[in-house]
Amino acid sequence: MGWFQRLTEGLTKTRDAVRGSLDRLLARGPSPEAIEELEAALLAADLGPRTVARCMERVTASLRKEGAGLEPTEALKTTLVEVLNQVQSRPLDDIFLHGPRPFVLLAVGVNGVGKTTTLAKLGWRVKQAGLKPLLVAADTFRAAAMEQLQTWGARLGVEVIHHRHGADPSAVVFDGLAAAKARGADVVLIDTAGRLHTKSNLMDELKKMRRILEREVAGAPHEVLLVLDATVGQNALAQARQFRETAGVTGLALTKLDGTARGGIVVAIAEELQLPVRVIGVGESPEDLQDFRAREFVEALFVQA
Repeated sequence: MGWFQRLTEGLTKTRDAVRGSLDRLLARGPSPEAIEELEAALLAADLGPRTVARCMERVTASLRKEGAGLEPTEALKTTLVEVLNQVQSRPLDDIFLHGPRPFVLLAVGVNGVGKTTTLAKLGWRVKQAGLKPLLVAADTFRAAAMEQLQTWGARLGVEVIHHRHGADPSAVVFDGLAAAKARGADVVLIDTAGRLHTKSNLMDELKKMRRILEREVAGAPHEVLLVLDATVGQNALAQARQFRETAGVTGLALTKLDGTARGGIVVAIAEELQLPVRVIGVGESPEDLQDFRAREFVEALFVQA
């Protein structure tokens, strides 16, 4: 199964609701009931109220023109592409290739979003780009997280720096940076414990890590990647708001788009926060972590599966 097909299947829930309402609108004409149904479907898909308002304005305008200009489906697609183009970024491979050495990426996010797996897959991508990655298991609060990263590292042939369970995460970060310098690593990928802004001890630990990074490597961290689970809908937007304020997030990774995710949440995040979406995950294999491309994402929302 190709990557685009996986993305298409992952957006099935969103697509079915939107296309069904849109098809009924086109079949019955612009009745108040049909227009209201489409608006409700767009809101339920987690596109966000601002984007939905803009979409409905374009759609109703296209219906009034009776054949002139964009037809309703194209009006909707064009609006979504415009919103998502704001957050389409340079490919991560390009950022890694032309960044400082070592390039330091700090992954943040709550537990269960796929942070550790995403980081391991990024390590694989770094290798594929001809660079030397180094994984740092700084989530010492969960033994399973360290074991998972080591398992991935062994599977992908990527070195992992780790300490024992319960060790000082900042000490792991310090050793990881020392190892990166000594071994000529190009990209350092640091896993951290799941945390929210309400967990003051964890946030303090994150600040301590950042101080070490800033002291040991000029400009580090060069990327603070927030990993979000697409299946949680509006809660992902709330997490993005919190982490942007407390962790200095510079980019997003959207995971779990391989099921019945409410993938429209990426649109709401783009509209409100304008944070670059670096990568999206559409499956379990390393190849399934792909650069975010706005037009392909929108096409997957509307394609006939």
